[in-house]
Amino acid sequence: MLVAILVSMRPRQWVKNLFVFAGLVFAQRLFTEAAWRALAGFAIFCALSGAIYLVNDVADRERDRLDPRKRTRPIAAGQLPVEVAVAAAVVLVVAGLGLAAILARAFLVTALAYVVLLVAYSAWLKHIVIVDVLVVAGGFVLRAVAGAVVIAVEMSGWLLICTILLALFLALGKRRYEYVALEQDAARHRPILAEYSPALLDQMIAVVTASTVTAYALYTMSPETVAKFHTHLLPATLPFVLYGIFRYLYLVHRRDGGGSPAELLLTDRPLLACVALWALSVAFIIYQ
Repeated sequence: MLVAILVSMRPRQWVKNLFVFAGLVFAQRLFTEAAWRALAGFAIFCALSGAIYLVNDVADRERDRLDPRKRTRPIAAGQLPVEVAVAAAVVLVVAGLGLAAILARAFLVTALAYVVLLVAYSAWLKHIVIVDVLVVAGGFVLRAVAGAVVIAVEMSGWLLICTILLALFLALGKRRYEYVALEQDAARHRPILAEYSPALLDQMIAVVTASTVTAYALYTMSPETVAKFHTHLLPATLPFVLYGIFRYLYLVHRRDGGGSPAELLLTDRPLLACVALWALSVAFIIYQ
Protein backbone atom coordinates (compact mmCIF):
# COMPACT_ATOMS: atom_id res chain seq x y z
CA MET A 1 0.00 0.00 0.00
CA LEU A 2 2.82 2.41 0.87
CA VAL A 3 4.54 1.61 -2.41
CA ALA A 4 1.29 2.32 -4.27
CA ILE A 5 0.96 5.67 -2.49
CA LEU A 6 4.55 6.59 -3.32
CA VAL A 7 4.11 5.63 -6.98
CA SER A 8 0.92 7.72 -7.14
CA MET A 9 2.88 10.69 -5.76
CA ARG A 10 5.05 10.46 -8.89
CA PRO A 11 8.56 11.09 -7.50
CA ARG A 12 9.92 11.71 -11.01
CA GLN A 13 7.70 14.76 -11.27
CA TRP A 14 9.32 16.27 -8.19
CA VAL A 15 12.05 17.64 -10.46
CA LYS A 16 9.56 20.48 -11.11
CA ASN A 17 10.03 21.55 -7.50
CA LEU A 18 13.63 22.52 -8.28
CA PHE A 19 12.14 25.92 -9.13
CA VAL A 20 12.07 26.42 -5.35
CA PHE A 21 15.85 26.87 -5.51
CA ALA A 22 15.72 29.71 -8.07
CA GLY A 23 15.54 32.42 -5.42
CA LEU A 24 18.38 30.84 -3.45
CA VAL A 25 20.71 30.64 -6.45
CA PHE A 26 20.01 34.06 -7.94
CA ALA A 27 20.10 35.76 -4.53
CA GLN A 28 23.67 34.42 -4.20
CA ARG A 29 22.77 32.54 -1.01
CA LEU A 30 23.58 29.05 -2.26
CA PHE A 31 26.53 28.53 0.07
CA THR A 32 24.91 29.94 3.19
CA GLU A 33 22.64 28.52 5.89
CA ALA A 34 19.67 29.67 3.81
CA ALA A 35 20.27 26.59 1.66
CA TRP A 36 18.85 24.41 4.45
CA ARG A 37 15.63 26.44 4.55
CA ALA A 38 15.34 26.18 0.77
CA LEU A 39 15.91 22.42 0.99
CA ALA A 40 13.13 22.16 3.59
CA GLY A 41 10.90 24.18 1.27
CA PHE A 42 11.71 21.80 -1.58
CA ALA A 43 10.78 18.79 0.57
CA ILE A 44 7.48 20.43 1.59
CA PHE A 45 6.56 21.11 -2.03
CA CYS A 46 7.39 17.51 -2.92
CA ALA A 47 4.86 16.42 -0.29
CA LEU A 48 2.25 18.95 -1.45
CA SER A 49 2.69 18.16 -5.15
CA GLY A 50 2.50 14.45 -4.32
CA ALA A 51 -0.81 15.07 -2.56
CA ILE A 52 -2.11 16.96 -5.60
CA TYR A 53 -1.20 14.02 -7.85
CA LEU A 54 -3.14 11.70 -5.55
CA VAL A 55 -6.19 13.98 -5.73
CA ASN A 56 -5.84 14.30 -9.50
CA ASP A 57 -5.61 10.53 -9.97
CA VAL A 58 -8.72 10.03 -7.84
CA ALA A 59 -10.63 12.58 -9.94
CA ASP A 60 -9.40 11.13 -13.26
CA ARG A 61 -9.48 7.44 -12.42
CA GLU A 62 -12.28 6.61 -14.87
CA ARG A 63 -10.65 8.43 -17.77
CA ASP A 64 -7.23 7.01 -16.88
CA ARG A 65 -8.62 3.49 -17.32
CA LEU A 66 -9.25 4.34 -20.99
CA ASP A 67 -5.66 5.45 -21.55
CA PRO A 68 -3.16 2.64 -22.28
CA ARG A 69 -0.36 4.65 -20.64
CA LYS A 70 -2.28 5.60 -17.49
CA ARG A 71 -4.43 2.57 -16.81
CA THR A 72 -1.57 1.01 -14.81
CA ARG A 73 -1.55 3.83 -12.26
CA PRO A 74 -2.32 2.37 -8.82
CA ILE A 75 -5.66 4.16 -8.37
CA ALA A 76 -6.90 3.53 -11.91
CA ALA A 77 -5.77 -0.11 -11.67
CA GLY A 78 -7.56 -0.63 -8.36
CA GLN A 79 -4.34 -1.28 -6.44
CA LEU A 80 -4.86 1.79 -4.25
CA PRO A 81 -8.37 2.31 -2.81
CA VAL A 82 -9.81 5.78 -3.32
CA GLU A 83 -10.41 6.34 0.40
CA VAL A 84 -6.78 5.48 1.21
CA ALA A 85 -5.51 7.81 -1.52
CA VAL A 86 -7.67 10.68 -0.23
CA ALA A 87 -6.56 10.06 3.36
CA ALA A 88 -2.90 10.03 2.29
CA ALA A 89 -3.40 13.30 0.39
CA VAL A 90 -4.99 14.95 3.44
CA VAL A 91 -2.13 13.81 5.69
CA LEU A 92 0.48 15.12 3.24
CA VAL A 93 -1.24 18.49 2.90
CA VAL A 94 -1.74 18.96 6.66
CA ALA A 95 1.85 17.92 7.41
CA GLY A 96 3.25 20.07 4.60
CA LEU A 97 1.34 23.18 5.59
CA GLY A 98 2.16 22.60 9.24
CA LEU A 99 5.88 22.53 8.47
CA ALA A 100 5.48 25.53 6.16
CA ALA A 101 4.01 27.51 9.07
CA ILE A 102 7.13 26.77 11.09
CA LEU A 103 9.42 28.08 8.36
CA ALA A 104 7.73 31.41 7.57
CA ARG A 105 4.25 32.90 7.38
CA ALA A 106 4.78 34.12 3.81
CA PHE A 107 5.94 30.65 2.81
CA LEU A 108 2.80 29.15 4.39
CA VAL A 109 0.58 31.56 2.43
CA THR A 110 2.35 30.69 -0.81
CA ALA A 111 2.17 26.95 -0.15
CA LEU A 112 -1.54 27.24 0.72
CA ALA A 113 -2.16 29.22 -2.49
CA TYR A 114 -0.40 26.45 -4.42
CA VAL A 115 -2.62 23.75 -2.88
CA VAL A 116 -5.83 25.72 -3.45
CA LEU A 117 -4.91 26.56 -7.05
CA LEU A 118 -3.97 23.00 -7.99
CA VAL A 119 -6.98 21.45 -6.26
CA ALA A 120 -9.18 23.93 -8.13
CA TYR A 121 -7.37 22.88 -11.30
CA SER A 122 -8.12 19.19 -10.68
CA ALA A 123 -11.77 19.90 -9.87
CA TRP A 124 -12.68 22.65 -12.33
CA LEU A 125 -10.06 24.88 -13.95
CA LYS A 126 -8.57 22.17 -16.16
CA HIS A 127 -11.85 22.18 -18.09
CA ILE A 128 -11.53 25.85 -19.13
CA VAL A 129 -9.62 26.43 -22.36
CA ILE A 130 -6.39 28.47 -22.04
CA VAL A 131 -7.00 28.88 -18.30
CA ASP A 132 -5.87 25.26 -17.89
CA VAL A 133 -2.34 25.93 -19.14
CA LEU A 134 -2.16 29.28 -17.32
CA VAL A 135 -2.94 27.54 -14.03
CA VAL A 136 -0.22 24.96 -14.64
CA ALA A 137 2.21 27.82 -15.28
CA GLY A 138 0.97 29.53 -12.13
CA GLY A 139 1.97 26.46 -10.14
CA PHE A 140 5.58 26.89 -11.30
CA VAL A 141 5.53 30.59 -10.43
CA LEU A 142 4.27 29.81 -6.91
CA ARG A 143 7.14 27.35 -6.49
CA ALA A 144 9.63 30.06 -7.42
CA VAL A 145 7.95 32.61 -5.15
CA ALA A 146 7.92 30.11 -2.27
CA GLY A 147 11.65 29.54 -2.71
CA ALA A 148 12.25 33.28 -2.38
CA VAL A 149 10.01 33.97 0.61
CA VAL A 150 11.28 30.96 2.57
CA ILE A 151 14.74 32.55 2.68
CA ALA A 152 13.35 36.11 2.93
CA VAL A 153 14.73 37.50 -0.33
CA GLU A 154 13.02 39.52 -3.05
CA MET A 155 12.19 37.60 -6.24
CA SER A 156 13.26 39.37 -9.40
CA GLY A 157 10.40 40.34 -11.68
CA TRP A 158 12.48 39.16 -14.63
CA LEU A 159 12.81 35.67 -13.16
CA LEU A 160 9.07 35.49 -12.51
CA ILE A 161 8.40 36.43 -16.13
CA CYS A 162 10.91 33.84 -17.40
CA THR A 163 9.40 31.22 -15.10
CA ILE A 164 5.81 31.68 -16.26
CA LEU A 165 6.85 31.78 -19.93
CA LEU A 166 8.95 28.62 -19.61
CA ALA A 167 6.13 26.88 -17.74
CA LEU A 168 3.65 27.88 -20.46
CA PHE A 169 6.04 26.51 -23.06
CA LEU A 170 6.16 23.14 -21.29
CA ALA A 171 2.40 23.05 -20.62
CA LEU A 172 1.52 23.82 -24.24
CA GLY A 173 4.02 21.23 -25.46
CA LYS A 174 2.32 18.66 -23.23
CA ARG A 175 -1.12 19.58 -24.59
CA ARG A 176 0.14 19.18 -28.14
CA TYR A 177 1.62 15.78 -27.34
CA GLU A 178 -1.65 14.61 -25.81
CA TYR A 179 -3.69 15.85 -28.75
CA VAL A 180 -1.48 14.13 -31.33
CA ALA A 181 -0.79 10.93 -29.39
CA LEU A 182 -4.40 10.22 -28.43
CA GLU A 183 -5.83 11.22 -31.84
CA GLN A 184 -9.58 10.54 -31.95
CA ASP A 185 -9.62 9.57 -28.25
CA ALA A 186 -8.09 12.88 -27.15
CA ALA A 187 -11.33 14.58 -26.13
CA ARG A 188 -12.58 11.47 -24.36
CA HIS A 189 -9.41 11.24 -22.30
CA ARG A 190 -9.11 14.97 -21.59
CA PRO A 191 -12.27 16.89 -22.61
CA ILE A 192 -10.49 20.24 -22.81
CA LEU A 193 -8.47 18.95 -25.78
CA ALA A 194 -11.61 19.30 -27.90
CA GLU A 195 -11.12 23.08 -27.62
CA TYR A 196 -7.59 22.93 -29.04
CA SER A 197 -6.08 21.96 -32.38
CA PRO A 198 -2.47 21.23 -33.41
CA ALA A 199 -2.38 24.45 -35.44
CA LEU A 200 -3.60 26.58 -32.52
CA LEU A 201 -1.17 24.93 -30.11
CA ASP A 202 1.71 25.40 -32.55
CA GLN A 203 0.92 29.12 -32.82
CA MET A 204 0.74 29.49 -29.04
CA ILE A 205 4.00 27.56 -28.62
CA ALA A 206 5.70 29.80 -31.20
CA VAL A 207 4.63 32.94 -29.34
CA VAL A 208 5.72 31.61 -25.96
CA THR A 209 9.02 30.28 -27.33
CA ALA A 210 10.01 33.64 -28.76
CA SER A 211 8.86 35.44 -25.61
CA THR A 212 10.84 33.10 -23.34
CA VAL A 213 14.10 33.55 -25.22
CA THR A 214 13.61 37.32 -25.48
CA ALA A 215 12.76 37.71 -21.79
CA TYR A 216 15.78 35.68 -20.70
CA ALA A 217 18.10 37.59 -23.04
CA LEU A 218 16.81 40.92 -21.73
CA TYR A 219 17.17 39.71 -18.15
CA THR A 220 20.83 38.78 -18.61
CA MET A 221 21.62 42.18 -20.15
CA SER A 222 19.47 44.45 -17.99
CA PRO A 223 21.33 47.11 -15.96
CA GLU A 224 19.65 45.76 -12.81
CA THR A 225 21.13 42.29 -13.40
CA VAL A 226 24.58 43.63 -14.26
CA ALA A 227 24.61 45.80 -11.14
CA LYS A 228 23.42 42.94 -8.93
CA PHE A 229 25.96 40.35 -10.06
CA HIS A 230 28.74 42.77 -11.10
CA THR A 231 29.26 40.99 -14.41
CA HIS A 232 28.39 41.29 -18.09
CA LEU A 233 28.90 37.58 -18.72
CA LEU A 234 25.38 36.21 -18.15
CA PRO A 235 24.41 36.59 -21.86
CA ALA A 236 27.00 33.84 -22.48
CA THR A 237 24.48 31.38 -21.03
CA LEU A 238 21.92 32.16 -23.74
CA PRO A 239 23.16 29.43 -26.15
CA PHE A 240 22.26 26.79 -23.54
CA VAL A 241 18.73 28.23 -23.29
CA LEU A 242 18.36 28.24 -27.08
CA TYR A 243 19.61 24.68 -27.43
CA GLY A 244 17.41 23.43 -24.59
CA ILE A 245 14.27 24.96 -26.07
CA PHE A 246 15.07 23.81 -29.60
CA ARG A 247 15.90 20.31 -28.35
CA TYR A 248 12.59 20.14 -26.51
CA LEU A 249 10.70 21.26 -29.63
CA TYR A 250 12.55 18.63 -31.63
CA LEU A 251 11.52 15.94 -29.14
CA VAL A 252 7.89 17.11 -29.22
CA HIS A 253 7.59 17.38 -33.00
CA ARG A 254 9.92 14.66 -34.26
CA ARG A 255 10.16 12.13 -31.43
CA ASP A 256 6.59 12.32 -30.10
CA GLY A 257 7.82 13.43 -26.69
CA GLY A 258 6.49 16.04 -24.30
CA GLY A 259 3.88 13.95 -22.50
CA SER A 260 5.87 14.38 -19.30
CA PRO A 261 8.40 17.24 -19.37
CA ALA A 262 9.98 16.06 -16.11
CA GLU A 263 10.56 12.52 -17.41
CA LEU A 264 11.78 13.90 -20.73
CA LEU A 265 14.39 15.94 -18.87
CA LEU A 266 15.54 12.90 -16.90
CA THR A 267 15.66 10.49 -19.85
CA ASP A 268 16.96 12.61 -22.75
CA ARG A 269 20.71 12.90 -22.23
CA PRO A 270 21.36 15.89 -24.52
CA LEU A 271 18.59 17.88 -22.81
CA LEU A 272 19.77 16.87 -19.35
CA ALA A 273 23.36 17.78 -20.24
CA CYS A 274 22.21 21.15 -21.58
CA VAL A 275 20.32 22.00 -18.38
CA ALA A 276 23.27 20.88 -16.25
CA LEU A 277 25.73 22.98 -18.26
CA TRP A 278 23.42 25.99 -18.06
CA ALA A 279 23.14 25.63 -14.28
CA LEU A 280 26.90 25.23 -13.87
CA SER A 281 27.67 28.20 -16.11
CA VAL A 282 25.18 30.45 -14.29
CA ALA A 283 26.57 29.39 -10.91
CA PHE A 284 30.15 30.00 -12.06
CA ILE A 285 29.35 33.46 -13.44
CA ILE A 286 27.33 34.82 -10.52
CA TYR A 287 29.45 33.25 -7.76
CA GLN A 288 32.92 33.94 -9.13
